[in-house]
Amino acid sequence: MKKRIYINILSIFFLFFIFFSPFLLSKVLSVECKPGFTYQDEKELEIIKNLCEQKVNDLRNKANTLSSQIQFMDTQVYLTTLKIKATEQKIIDTQKEIELINSRIEGLDNSLNYLSKMLLKRIVQGYKTQSTSLFNLFFDSDTANDFLSKVKYQKTTQENTQKLLVQVQESKLNFEEQKKLRETKKAELDLLQNTLNAQKQDLDNQKVQKQKLLADTRNDESTYQQLLATAQKQLAGFKSFVQTAGGGAISANGFGSGSDGWYMSQRDQRWAYKTMGYSSDSILEVGCLITDVAMIMKKYGVDWTPANIASDPGYFFSNTAYMLHPSQFSWPNGMKYSNIPISSIEDEIKNDRPVIVGLYAGKYGTHYVILKKLEGNDYIMHDPYYGPDKKFSDYYSKGSIFVAGVFR
Repeated sequence: MKKRIYINILSIFFLFFIFFSPFLLSKVLSVECKPGFTYQDEKELEIIKNLCEQKVNDLRNKANTLSSQIQFMDTQVYLTTLKIKATEQKIIDTQKEIELINSRIEGLDNSLNYLSKMLLKRIVQGYKTQSTSLFNLFFDSDTANDFLSKVKYQKTTQENTQKLLVQVQESKLNFEEQKKLRETKKAELDLLQNTLNAQKQDLDNQKVQKQKLLADTRNDESTYQQLLATAQKQLAGFKSFVQTAGGGAISANGFGSGSDGWYMSQRDQRWAYKTMGYSSDSILEVGCLITDVAMIMKKYGVDWTPANIASDPGYFFSNTAYMLHPSQFSWPNGMKYSNIPISSIEDEIKNDRPVIVGLYAGKYGTHYVILKKLEGNDYIMHDPYYGPDKKFSDYYSKGSIFVAGVFR
């Protein structure tokens, strides 16, 4: 009998699945990560967002043509738009929760005031009753039943007062808990608002980044491939230098700030493992140039670290960590970057303008350092890898310098 029931249940389930599975399958398949796709509800929004995150990760590793890079950027813009929608909905939900909590607090406040007044009244009555002894009750009573009734009334009054006291304590506790919950929700709302602002900024940056890519490449595949090859060559040189030099991340400000107070290291654990732009390359691996730029910014009073530059994809080509020429960007305090002849390095240093130089280091490596001071025929440098105030000739030769530039 049980076996037959079990078979019948399985049969019903099978028929249900056969009948409804096409509908369910089509429903699932109709949800896709495609810019312009309209979601139906919050659950569907979350599904699409997850699909887009996976698609962005896949495209990031496959973006080796201009068209695939544009597809990556379009998908990323769409994903950020979905994140904004999700955050906006969370803000609405949190605001509703706060409104509900406010209503509860108002109700609890009124209830607490009422109970407190009642308790005060009971306490006064109880005080008067307590002043009457059993002896007085006995002589004030006409009969034994009258006496017992008065004793019972006194006892009931005391019990009710005790219950009311418990109610007041519970209401007060609930009132305080709701106030704490409201503060928690307000903090969540502030955090969500900050998240929303950051997401909107990301969206603006991503749109600008796409337009910048089209401008840099002139929407031309061959130009894109040339820039990509240049990026890959430079980044390979940076990585080769780091591998040859050895060592890894150091403690926060492990090398100190140098004699002038503006030295920073690409190996500093505060940002060493932060990735640059949309790439998977870290500051430790390929961040010598952006660390040099951050040092120059700090020298001129701008409170930047390499992490500030690494966080902005606009400084880098496509989804790589290759920093585009610094002369292309607007820098704080109206500063501008320009290349200078290598022969002009000493003149710039004499005018208190530190010089960023690119140099060949090792068989395949390249690296960037800052020349900041003259010492005889030598330079004193801030090396983002080896440390501050180092003698240039202890590590490199002047003939290894292949490019130089300054901020003015």
